[in-house]
Amino acid sequence: MHYKNISAIRMSIILLIVAYTIPTDKTFFETFFNKFCAYPGGLSRIWIGFTPYCLIYSAKGAEVLLSNPKYLDKTVDYEAMQPWLGTGLLTSSGKKWQHRRKMLTPAFHFKILEDFVEVFNQKSSKFVSNLLEKADGKPFNIFPFITLCTLDIILETAMGSNINVQETPNLDYVESIYEMGRLVTDRQSRPWLQIGFVFKLLGYARRQEKCLKILHSFALEVIKERRRERNMVRMNKIEFDDDVLGKRKRLAFLDLLIESSEQKETLSDEDIREEVDTFMFEGHDTTAVSLNWTLYLLGRHPEAQNRVHEELDCIFGNSERAATPSDIREMKYLECCIKESLRLFPSVPVFGRGLKDDLIIDGHVVPKGTNAIVLTYRLHRDPEHFPEPNSFRPERFLSENSVRRNPYAYIPFSAGPRNCIGQKFAMLEEKVVLSTFLRKFRVESQEKMSDLKLTLNLILKPEKETVVKIFSRK
Repeated sequence: MHYKNISAIRMSIILLIVAYTIPTDKTFFETFFNKFCAYPGGLSRIWIGFTPYCLIYSAKGAEVLLSNPKYLDKTVDYEAMQPWLGTGLLTSSGKKWQHRRKMLTPAFHFKILEDFVEVFNQKSSKFVSNLLEKADGKPFNIFPFITLCTLDIILETAMGSNINVQETPNLDYVESIYEMGRLVTDRQSRPWLQIGFVFKLLGYARRQEKCLKILHSFALEVIKERRRERNMVRMNKIEFDDDVLGKRKRLAFLDLLIESSEQKETLSDEDIREEVDTFMFEGHDTTAVSLNWTLYLLGRHPEAQNRVHEELDCIFGNSERAATPSDIREMKYLECCIKESLRLFPSVPVFGRGLKDDLIIDGHVVPKGTNAIVLTYRLHRDPEHFPEPNSFRPERFLSENSVRRNPYAYIPFSAGPRNCIGQKFAMLEEKVVLSTFLRKFRVESQEKMSDLKLTLNLILKPEKETVVKIFSRK
C-alpha cells in the first residue's frame, strides 16, 4: 500500500470528493468515522486538498507511530492554531518542543497538582450552587454550566486570575475563546479556508484578528502584572505575603515560566504567553466535554450512578466537607466511569503526526510527507480490545480487567513521548467536579445514545444540547 502508486486520476477524484463533501462539523465527523474507517486492518488513506492522509485506527498502528521518537512533529492542520497559540508545547516541534516539554514537566508533578485541589473544590462548589435552582426535575442544557466551571478553574490555576466567569459569563475573553475555537475548526475542515486570501476575503481573518487582540492582551497583562509583583517583593518594597504574590501553589505553571525567564532561560513575555494560552486552550474545553459526557452516560445508566453514589457516601458520609487528595484516591469506581466515558467519547477524537520519514505499519509503507492521523474515537471501539464496544461498562477499567490490554488500544490523552502533559491534572479536576456534583444531585439524561449526533469542533461535542434532569439527593 504505497501512496506513490495512486494514479493521478484517482487522486484527483478523491481530492474533489473530500474537499467538497465536508461543509459542516457534523458531516466532517461522519465522513471520517463512518466512511473512511470501514476497512479491515485499521488503516486507510485519503486526500484532502493536495495533502495525503493515512488514517490509523488499530492499536498496532497507533503503537508504531506514537512510540517512535522519529514521529513527533504535528501535522499541517495544527498551523491553524498558530495565530492564537504560537509555537507553544502543542504546536511546536523539534528542539523547541523537547526543550519546552522538559522545562514544563516539573509544573505537573503530582505534589504540585494536589495543591490545586483547593481551587477545584472552590469552583466546583460554585458550579453546584449555580445548579440548585435547576434541581426541580425540569430538563435543561447542562453543558454551558460545566464549561464555565472548567474555564474558571483553568484561569486561576494557569494564570492566577480569579475573575469568577461562572458569575460573569459574558466576558469578552470568554466569548473570544469560543469564537477562536470555531475559527480554527472551520479552517482545519474546509480546505479552501487554508488559502490566505480566501480566509481574508470571506471575513474570517477580521474575526480572528478581533479575538486575538482580546486573548493576547489579557494573557500579556497578567504576565506583566505578575512580574511587577515579584519585583516588588524582590526589592523589599513590601513584605512577602501570599496575598501579594498569590499562593505559590496556585500559580506553579506561570511561576515556573517566569522563574525560568529570570534565571536560566531566554523566555520573553511572548514565549510565556504562548504556553499560557496553550494551557488555557487545552485545559478547559477538553475537560468540560469529558465531564459533560460522563454525566450524560451516568444519567443513562442509573445502576452505575448508584454505585458512584455509594462510593462517595462511603468516603464522605453525610459530611459536606471539601474533597482532599486522599479522598480523591479512594474514588476508584468514579475514575472507571470517567475512563469509560473517555473511551466512548474521547475529548480529542483525532490527532496527527507529520511524517518526515517513511512509516511501516504491518508491512504497508506510508511515505514521508504524509499526515498520519490516529482516530481515537474509532480505535476505542475496537471489539478485539473492548467487547460490546458501544456499551457503557466502567468495570472494563478495574485493574484486574485492564492489566492485559494493549496500552495503545486506549489513548484518550495520546501516548508515547508526546502524550498529554496535563492528563493527571485533568483526572484530578474531573474527579473533584463530578464528586461535588454527585454528592448533591442525581442526574437523568434525556437522549438515547443511539440518537446522538456528534460534531467535531476541535473536540467531540454533541450536535444538540446536552439535556438532562437533575434532582437533589436530599
